[in-house]
Amino acid sequence: MTRNQPHQANLHYRIVPIDPHAHLFEIELICATPDPAGQQAALPAWIPGSYMIRDFARHLIAIEARSGSRRIALEKTDKHTWRAAACRGPLTLRYRVYAWDLSVRGAHLDATHGFFNGTSVFLRLQGLEHEPCTVEILPPAEAACIDWQVATTLRRVDAKRWGFGTYGAASYDELIDHPVEMGQFTKITFEATGVPHAMTITGRHDCDAQRLAKDLARICEAQIRLFEPRSRKAPFDQYLFLTTVVGDGYGGLEHRSSTALIAARADLPYSGMKEMSDGYRRFLGLASHEYFHAWNVKRIKPHVFVPYDLDRENYTSLLWIFEGFTSYYDDLMLLRSGVISQQDYLSALAATISQVARTPGRLLQSVAESSFDAWTKYYRQDENAPNAIVSYYTKGALVALCLDLTIRQRTGSRRSLDDVMRALWRRYGANDASERHGLPEAGFSELLLEATGLDLDDEIARWAYGTDELPLAGLLEHAAISIERKPGNRREAMLGARLSVRNAELVISSAMHRGAAHRAGLSAGDLLVALDGLRIDDRNLKAMLERRQTGERVRVHAFRRDELMEFELELDAPEGLEAKLIAQAKPSAARARFRKAWLN
Repeated sequence: MTRNQPHQANLHYRIVPIDPHAHLFEIELICATPDPAGQQAALPAWIPGSYMIRDFARHLIAIEARSGSRRIALEKTDKHTWRAAACRGPLTLRYRVYAWDLSVRGAHLDATHGFFNGTSVFLRLQGLEHEPCTVEILPPAEAACIDWQVATTLRRVDAKRWGFGTYGAASYDELIDHPVEMGQFTKITFEATGVPHAMTITGRHDCDAQRLAKDLARICEAQIRLFEPRSRKAPFDQYLFLTTVVGDGYGGLEHRSSTALIAARADLPYSGMKEMSDGYRRFLGLASHEYFHAWNVKRIKPHVFVPYDLDRENYTSLLWIFEGFTSYYDDLMLLRSGVISQQDYLSALAATISQVARTPGRLLQSVAESSFDAWTKYYRQDENAPNAIVSYYTKGALVALCLDLTIRQRTGSRRSLDDVMRALWRRYGANDASERHGLPEAGFSELLLEATGLDLDDEIARWAYGTDELPLAGLLEHAAISIERKPGNRREAMLGARLSVRNAELVISSAMHRGAAHRAGLSAGDLLVALDGLRIDDRNLKAMLERRQTGERVRVHAFRRDELMEFELELDAPEGLEAKLIAQAKPSAARARFRKAWLN
């Protein structure tokens, strides 16, 4: 295919923001050689990286099929599949997609910008998934959108950089793995180990672009060096961070050479900002997390993801490796790249330890079970979630920490989890890897043994496939780091419930299993009205509980639905669930070396 012949592919898509105010994209798909028995087309039920059935086809409207100028029959066979009648010659499918999902997973369009993931807008022609295709991205007709540009890592066929035009992909899998942003956005460019990188920022902001580019370059270079310490070769020839800033938001979704991010505009660095704010560290950690996924899950995959089945759930018990390990390395790479201080890193790690400790579900569900149940439990949490499930992100990160420190301690720091990641990369991800079938469900222990010489089957069984408490204190002691625990939110601890504020009223969002509220009969959704006959709200409850002692009985009035109820509640002792990590000032020489080898 040449630049002068952009439409010669058997499959050609055309997408245009037909009505930004109505949030409608119009898509046309032309297939030169459809199935002569009748062509089936389907929209994915989920998007890789977000493990929940989302049924994107529910946003598809006004679909029709034509062969030349003749309209042909189109039958819907299930919730996301259509079958066009047999026809001779090219088949054209034309449809519209309602795009009003301001997230990293779907599609969003208004007069300020457009964004889409291919899973939301591009029908898949069954039997032709491996065929190359082209996609023509057109601008909206509105005069207000005349200055719009395009940001994507799709291969340019007949389009200028940052411009509308024709792009190409080698397969449907590649087509849907390059999100597209269009509109007026800020562009930040930099290089990492010689590879062009860019970040676009959509939305109003006052970002210090120079500082952000410098910090991102250091983080990206550190990750490339981790996986390829000798060649320092990235697995892509360009990389793009597509960032949308809003008043309050946080999230990311990885792709093979780009990522979509949503963040609070206050989390971006501003000119003159001297210190590392919590918000900016959180934003850099998000960018680091999604960038790490370019290796760990986009190329190193669970066996069941090779290939993805986009029509249904793809079950794996290994998300604690792919998401948990990535969550371990995201902040660690900020430290190793010199972007944050050791104290910043320890504070972030302590927050993860505290978050896991506040989740009673860690004693009931393993991270392997959490991985498998992601489709129905982790991504569909209810008021009982803290009691029933554990996060394969946060506890998975702590499992990675325990494995890393154990490997370092038992090998005298000659081996580490870094060696395991590089072994995973060589076997299951690198371009010249001999086994491109994905990590088998039972394959991690064997690979770890090969990479480190250690048999850690018992530890993996207890930490990842069991619900044992993790030996964090003992392992961190090897690095001369101590854990200090203190009570967290006193009022929530004493009540044994998580609270939320709705319309200035206190509501129980979760009653912790066997906590004071649960024992008294209070439930999620109960609206707290009074304690010992005095009205309570978000401001005065803390002061009232500070005057009470553990074991003291109090009367609580609460509305359940529209019925006023009274409960007698015995206050719990505030648990030491908040962790603080303290680096010993004068460690022994051996422990100082251990800490340096781990954190540098």
